Amino acid sequence: MNAFFGGPPAAVLVRLAIVSLLVGFILSAMGLNPLDIVNSLVRFVRHIYEMGFDAIEWIFRYFLLGAVIVVPIWFVTRLWKTMSRPSGSPSRRDA
Repeated sequence: MNAFFGGPPAAVLVRLAIVSLLVGFILSAMGLNPLDIVNSLVRFVRHIYEMGFDAIEWIFRYFLLGAVIVVPIWFVTRLWKTMSRPSGSPSRRDA
């Protein structure tokens, strides 16, 4: 137990209580309270979460923008190759 706590557990708990009290006093003097800190952390996590979905939306928008050009060109080239092939000649897959 001493190895885990870094000393006698009772002494470590007393030191943690004193340091917590001092830090609490300083934060209170700065106008902070525990709920402000928790709310800030929740907002931070929510912001990161929303940024992830914004990034997915951003990528999807670029995908659609490219697809508007690429898919019709691909379709026209496939039609062109199909129409330009003589009707009696085998396709590459048949060969």
